[in-house]
Amino acid sequence: MFTEQLADLITKAKGVKEAELVLKNINIINVFSGEIIKGDVAIDSGKIIGIGEYNGKEEIDLEGRYLSPGFIDSHVHIESSMSSPSQFAKVIVPRGVTTIVADPHEIANVKGIEGIKYIIEDSKNVPLDVHIMLPSCVPSTNFENAGAILKADDLKELLKEEDVIGLGEMMNYPGVISLDEDVLNKLALFKDKVIDGHGPMISGKDLNAYVASGIKTEHECSTTDEVLDRLRLGMYILLREGSAAKDLRNIIQVVNKDNLRRFLFCTDDKHPEDLINEGTIDFNIKLAIRAGIEPVNAIRMATLNPAECYGLKGKGAIAPGYIADLVVMDNLDDLNILKVFKNGKLVGENNRALFQPEIHLPKNMTDSVNIKDIKLDDIKIPMENRNANIIGVVEDSLVTESIVKEVNVLDGYFDFSDDNIQKIIVAERHLGTGNIGVGLIENFNLKNGSIGSTIGHDSHNIIVIGDNDRDILIAIEELRNIGGGLTIVKDGEILKSLPLEIGGIMTSRPVEETNAVLKEMISLCYEELNVNKNIDPFMTLAFMALPVIPKLKLTDMGLFDVEKFDFVKVCRDV
Repeated sequence: MFTEQLADLITKAKGVKEAELVLKNINIINVFSGEIIKGDVAIDSGKIIGIGEYNGKEEIDLEGRYLSPGFIDSHVHIESSMSSPSQFAKVIVPRGVTTIVADPHEIANVKGIEGIKYIIEDSKNVPLDVHIMLPSCVPSTNFENAGAILKADDLKELLKEEDVIGLGEMMNYPGVISLDEDVLNKLALFKDKVIDGHGPMISGKDLNAYVASGIKTEHECSTTDEVLDRLRLGMYILLREGSAAKDLRNIIQVVNKDNLRRFLFCTDDKHPEDLINEGTIDFNIKLAIRAGIEPVNAIRMATLNPAECYGLKGKGAIAPGYIADLVVMDNLDDLNILKVFKNGKLVGENNRALFQPEIHLPKNMTDSVNIKDIKLDDIKIPMENRNANIIGVVEDSLVTESIVKEVNVLDGYFDFSDDNIQKIIVAERHLGTGNIGVGLIENFNLKNGSIGSTIGHDSHNIIVIGDNDRDILIAIEELRNIGGGLTIVKDGEILKSLPLEIGGIMTSRPVEETNAVLKEMISLCYEELNVNKNIDPFMTLAFMALPVIPKLKLTDMGLFDVEKFDFVKVCRDV
């Protein structure tokens, strides 16, 4: 049977028989030679079979437009879109992305192995290839409680999945250097696959050791020195442009003709509004071109480079034998994308998806808020004196300040006042442990209410900020009632909520619907609660629980000083 199919393909490639589809009169971007070649592209059985002059059973005259290989996002957390994989695909495929390398560590922190399986299964419904990097750090640290603990043995069962191609970002770089047994077991398990890095602070011999362990990529570079240090040791560098971290423009100047093949594009975390308004990898390409990268080279970084880095056979180029994942553009300046083909089928046109995925929502992905009843006494902050350690919000940054300031105290407990200091709580919501961390935060500027979320990186516990205890408790209860999501409370009333029924971090509703509600809620934060307009309320809130980014953060286990790498009391010793 195969020899018959092969003979048929060869005959069509020779032009003796008509191909199923021929894209005619196009400027073909050749990522191998760096040329733009005018001609036709013949497609049969989902693959490219020839370039030149061809006739087909179906022919589409593209009238001199440009044809690129489908774009590849080299590192993305689907969960940051707040959408299921199938709804996420509806937004990114019309923007030219036909393949992603996804790290589902967000849903894994909530639902463990079952969460990863959900991502794999839901991705099968759509014309988007989703390759999985299994999460390396669940939980991310030992200073918080997540919904799961994944050891090397837990990951073994998923290695047989054909979409699993490697181990996700190794955030526990201290564990690599210090020879942590669990970390070494995971590295050994994936020794024949790609291992992603996450080690921006490593240098010198420690960096050598990190790379020698088998780690191949880095997406956390924010300086040119970090880029060069890693390039010289053979790492691939992922140029990131997401919603929270925007590094591409800072380091793109390092790219030159000699090192170009070691650079890829990624988004990492991109939120609904940015996906809709900016796009995805097409936005990275445009930024690179504006920074002086030749258009063909920018497209090479979005196609051939990631395909070779991650061993994605048959992807990343327009050539015989390659998969017909193709993007039609009318120019190479603003990358106006007209058509997108996946496996030779038209799946996107004029920024619109031409497919409608089925909703896939297993019961084990819902009802993810498991908390004990939380009362006023549970969120009180004991104060032996008036000196407090306070989290200071920094605008346009995930880093926070460590502030020491006198606060109001009444009967031995923190007492709210009008000094722009609010209470922040993180409540464990996976296992019903009753763990609650309580702290203080400044420069969020919230007044007369509270906002809450079950998106709190990376363990995704309940996180709430408020200027009074009543509204904080109402927000917690509302998050339980809606099964997870976002909520805003003012003067004892719930103003608006956004249910995220999948693990409390995603929804199966369209991205556009989610974005519309999210925009309304952000406006309410500014207009009704007086939140600092120089921050994104819910994005900022989500990162206040991440105990790996300096200086002070809060987990369900308490206030954490990242620089000391230890917990501290809210009340500071005199």
